[in-house]
Amino acid sequence: MKLSEALAERSELSRKLLELRDRIVRNAKYQEGEKPAEDPASLLAQYLELSDECSALIVRINNTNNQLTLDNGMSMVQALAERDRLKNTHSLLKALATEATPKQDRYSKKEIKFVSAVSVAETQEQADDIAKAHRKLDSQIQQTNWSHDLIE
Repeated sequence: MKLSEALAERSELSRKLLELRDRIVRNAKYQEGEKPAEDPASLLAQYLELSDECSALIVRINNTNNQLTLDNGMSMVQALAERDRLKNTHSLLKALATEATPKQDRYSKKEIKFVSAVSVAETQEQADDIAKAHRKLDSQIQQTNWSHDLIE
């Protein structure tokens, strides 16, 4: 199994676990004299089994990531951390540029006028550069994911 396939499977398992959790909680209590729509004990058993499967898969994914190096020489673990950093920085810069953009929401000259504390153009340019670096790194990560098998 390729690493990318394992990542997709992990995502699917995580989705199923969240769904099972919701079903368990919804059926935790019921009106006296009625029966729950589903047996929470059975759902819990399914949850625990899937949770064990997901945990084992995550260990294999992490072990694989610890062994991989991207074509640019960066370890996969470093690349994943850098991708997260770039994503968070891009999000911050976009929010900063949006908030710093002057708005015409004054009704009279007596109202308080707000001015930007940063250059919106420069901040937007920084955000664009970060987004480009994020896309490039993400492509390298995806390429590596599709070209390497999952470690047993």
